[in-house]
Amino acid sequence: MQRSTSRQPLRFSTQTLLLQLAVVLLVVLLSTAVHAWLTYDRVGGDAENQALTLARTVASDPEVRADVLAISDKPGTPPPAELLAGPLQASAEAARTRTGALFVVITDETGIRLAHPDPQRLGEKVSTDPSEALSGQEITTRNTGTLGPSAGAKVPVYAPGTSTVVGEVSVGYSMETVAQSVARDIGPVALTAAGALLAGILGSFLLRRRLQRLTLGLEPEEISTLVHDQVAVLQGVDDGVIGVSADGRVSVFNAAAQRLLDLPDLSGSRWEDAPVPEQLKSLTRPASATAGPGVSTSAVSTPDALELVAGGRVLVVNARKALHRREDLGWVVMLRDRTELQELTRQLDAVGTMSTALRAQRHEFANQLHTLAGFLGIGQHQEARDYLAGLAATGPLKFPVDQAELLQDPYLQAFVGAKGVEADERGVALRIGPETLVRGQVTDAQDVTTVLGNLIDNAVNAAVAGSAADRWVELEVLDEPGDDDGTLHVVVADSGDGLAEGTDTESVFAEGFTTASGPVRAGGGQGFGLALARQLARRRGGDVKVLERGGRGGPGAVFMATLPHTTAGSPTLKTTGEAGKEKNG
Repeated sequence: MQRSTSRQPLRFSTQTLLLQLAVVLLVVLLSTAVHAWLTYDRVGGDAENQALTLARTVASDPEVRADVLAISDKPGTPPPAELLAGPLQASAEAARTRTGALFVVITDETGIRLAHPDPQRLGEKVSTDPSEALSGQEITTRNTGTLGPSAGAKVPVYAPGTSTVVGEVSVGYSMETVAQSVARDIGPVALTAAGALLAGILGSFLLRRRLQRLTLGLEPEEISTLVHDQVAVLQGVDDGVIGVSADGRVSVFNAAAQRLLDLPDLSGSRWEDAPVPEQLKSLTRPASATAGPGVSTSAVSTPDALELVAGGRVLVVNARKALHRREDLGWVVMLRDRTELQELTRQLDAVGTMSTALRAQRHEFANQLHTLAGFLGIGQHQEARDYLAGLAATGPLKFPVDQAELLQDPYLQAFVGAKGVEADERGVALRIGPETLVRGQVTDAQDVTTVLGNLIDNAVNAAVAGSAADRWVELEVLDEPGDDDGTLHVVVADSGDGLAEGTDTESVFAEGFTTASGPVRAGGGQGFGLALARQLARRRGGDVKVLERGGRGGPGAVFMATLPHTTAGSPTLKTTGEAGKEKNG
């Protein structure tokens, strides 16, 4: 049975390291090669210039010019022995020995050697083409002759006092000597290149470590997958998510957070400068930052979660420190919307209260029917007729709130009735004021019941906490017709002790404040009703404000809410007298 083995691919950081090392090595080698070539070319050029200078010196010597002319004028070429003992050989060898040249060669007008370092080459034609020099041109060359590769120059020899070329002088310096000179110069270059290669290797290793730290040891494929997953998760959840990096900048601000806080995307901005509620920032501050002067930091702790009102919503917010292998990545702030939950809770409470009231009414109906059946059973027909007459006079059942029929919207009537039963259980009478008249239908029941419910609950709490013996809450609701929709005006008064002395009327709308007990601890589930009611009203273009502060012993504070665009089908309102006549039939 064969087992297939697959090689584990190199990690991205390792691939990056090897690539960097290859690039550094290639750059160092290319730089060294280019520097060596430039040095070789420069030294060779210096050798050519030196050869040209020496050739000019020899060719301009009057004795050399005269001797070359004398040999050129004679027919034929002197024998090598004569040339070896002649003055030209002596002059050439003296110049070569003095300057360290490879060779100094003198020829006649046909290119026959008259002086040469190798005596056996005397009287022979030169191995390289002398035509350019014999035509009167000075040239520099790099070629290989009988003595090996050389860098040299060729200069014409003129007859004394004329411009007639009678020969040439060829001077060369060994390229091996040039290579040795380059080798001497390239030593420091090689050391420099080795140092650069070592620095490049060290830098590559440091960059590899930094890359691993920045990517948390993840491969590019894993990072790409995480990015896709992050976008899918952050944009797909209903909870708001705010990421604050370790350097104090907003790194994540998903769509849900923008919607809940009614803010644009704040990614990239500084967290301390972000236009978010201050309570959010307090969650990400250390305990020492929230402690006052002289307060021990051990006694002060930032709450793990809190409630706040933002954008007309009640939000539950918590913050957690983000760590990865002991590395501080910053904070993650989560926002959850509790507004709909509170609405559902309020509606369920109203349904439960009405259900309790209906059960009580059913029980009362059953008792009345049993009484009537008893009268009929014992033959007391007159008593039965009197009992029925009494029931007809008083009505079969008293509605939970007097004059609730002035609220002609059934949803509003049922809601106020449920609140009346709930208030009655706490010993508070909820009554409808004489200026109440709602003829239209409520079109936005959620906002209306939220504002109305919070004002009534706040008034009931104040009445229960008040010192007056007669505890009551009075509600007046009036709808004002408009072209397309109407405005609902709500006034709520109570028998409580009003606002405490020194309490500003605007401070009651701050989060964590309740008129029943003053400021309360944020996150305790209280103190958000008035703040939420005002934000909802203002979001619709209305407002909630304090009309009267009230006083100890009652009556208490009076609040008024204006809710535009909340009713429809409101006819032109009648006067109070006309409404009363219509009510009485």
